[in-house]
Amino acid sequence: MFPDSLTPGSVRSAAEVNEEIRALWRRTGGTLSAEERAEYELLVVEWAAAIRGAVVKAA
Repeated sequence: MFPDSLTPGSVRSAAEVNEEIRALWRRTGGTLSAEERAEYELLVVEWAAAIRGAVVKAA
């Protein structure tokens, strides 16, 4: 699932996104196609946003 396919305003936790990143790497055997690389990059951006959100909530 790509982050832009999520319902606006819905936010997954960093753990959920991290699991999806791990699943992507398992599925591909560690070698990403151009499409998979784009998916990975979107997931990393989403993961970073989730981490920032968690830090702000903790502060």
